[in-house]
Amino acid sequence: QVQLVESGGGLVQTGGSLRLSCAASGRTFGNYAMGWFRQAPGTERVFVSAITGNGFREYYAPSVKGRFTISRDNAKNTVYLQMNSLKLEDTAVYYCAVGRQTPDFFSYYHQVDPYEHWGQGTQVTVSS
Repeated sequence: QVQLVESGGGLVQTGGSLRLSCAASGRTFGNYAMGWFRQAPGTERVFVSAITGNGFREYYAPSVKGRFTISRDNAKNTVYLQMNSLKLEDTAVYYCAVGRQTPDFFSYYHQVDPYEHWGQGTQVTVSS
């Protein structure tokens, strides 16, 4: 059974930084792409970033590109999201998820459906 546990969220002022972690268990971690999504109150869950199983390619939503960095350590079964220059609009619950092994995954990595096995989320609150 796959389990994902996010951590690292918290309260930070605008312009500050946080690093989120997502620890995975129950699967050969390096075989799967991983993604980060976020959901603010009253809104849909939206894509933030994704990374291939080998860590060679990264994908970002335009709103976070240049400020956030995704990475992974397959030896530790962990994926990270380094968030810098945080803005008020980055406030949300952040979720990590495992990408499905489908041939067209990288055509749809920015959507929710290509992912399975979600974590419980970690709250990020940015204040002025």
